[in-house]
Amino acid sequence: MNRGIVIEFHLDARSGVSPYQQIVRQVRRALRLGLLHEGDQLPTVKEVVERLAINPNTVLKAYKELEHAGLVSPRPGIGTFVTATLSDGSLAAHGPLRQELLRWLAKARCAGLEDESIEALLQDTFRSSAEEGVA
Repeated sequence: MNRGIVIEFHLDARSGVSPYQQIVRQVRRALRLGLLHEGDQLPTVKEVVERLAINPNTVLKAYKELEHAGLVSPRPGIGTFVTATLSDGSLAAHGPLRQELLRWLAKARCAGLEDESIEALLQDTFRSSAEEGVA
């Protein structure tokens, strides 16, 4: 089912991640979270270039990487469409976990943490739990 274009890209110049990789990550994240589905159309290269003011080759490189991963397929003259998903059976758990995370974020902000500190804490905790084998 084609729902039209359902993702809007954004770039963070401070992230240290190349623009093409940011696009790839945003598509992969949307696929994993069930926000993009098979048949959905990605924005055209022209639309992304106009919106983000980046080189068309950057967008083409991102779309080519997604194509090589088997996640999208170009249709000449029409656009690029999602051909696979990364979501798993855990989508049902996302809602309650998101609510819990929102409560935690509110507590972190009340404690005076800024977004950068919150991100650093989350990433560090995530890495530590993976290293320690925490389920």
